[in-house]
Amino acid sequence: MQLSLAGRHALITGGSKGLGLAMARAFIAAGARVAIVARDQATLQKAAAETGATPVAADISTAEGCQAAYDGAVAAFGQLDIVVNNAGTSQRGRFAEVSDALWQNDLDLKLFAAIRLTRLAWGGMEQRRWGRVINVLNIGAKAPPAEGAPTAVTRAAGMALTKVLANEGAPHGILVNALLVGIIESDQWVRRHAADPRGLSFDEWKAEQGRTVPMGRLGRPEEFAATALFLASDAGGYITGTALNVDGGKSPVV
Repeated sequence: MQLSLAGRHALITGGSKGLGLAMARAFIAAGARVAIVARDQATLQKAAAETGATPVAADISTAEGCQAAYDGAVAAFGQLDIVVNNAGTSQRGRFAEVSDALWQNDLDLKLFAAIRLTRLAWGGMEQRRWGRVINVLNIGAKAPPAEGAPTAVTRAAGMALTKVLANEGAPHGILVNALLVGIIESDQWVRRHAADPRGLSFDEWKAEQGRTVPMGRLGRPEEFAATALFLASDAGGYITGTALNVDGGKSPVV
């Protein structure tokens, strides 16, 4: 199956590295023009040079930053057909120890950024009767672990947002889905390995983590990106309102 995004224009938050960068590569290879959004200028410019994406520097944890991200993409392309809300970090801790500030930071970056950016692009999608919104969450949204606040709670809210938007957008040709990430090799997992005090090599650590997954290995960024590409393309034209696990079977719930 040939998946094409020819003539489409996409914005990917957190697009300068990890899964965001993998999706940018896949979308561009499929013919899309892609704006990648991140805060770090050096990383952003490097990613843009490698992929041919349009770099947009913005802090989307604020309303002003979301507006700047949207304005930068529209200035480059004239319109947005695809919004991928991918930016985020993994914030976990014991409930009683998570401060109000940490809760708010998590909500601003992961939930309100998705709300604001999608709202900015929504009207144009409605007018053209074609749009795609992909919210990148994690499997904790369905199966929240102990000490999973605030990430699991914020991501569960993102799953509810996905369904609300899908129901509203479907009559207008706007499809909204969520991808729930399991253990996929990325910068985040490199950082987790670095924080492990046992002194395991990265290959040893990956093998250990892989044994927790039914498929026996970590996922690859390009596998995740291929799933996002399918949902963004016309091939995924009858899928909306779903929260799809991309986790090698790790989540205990479907």
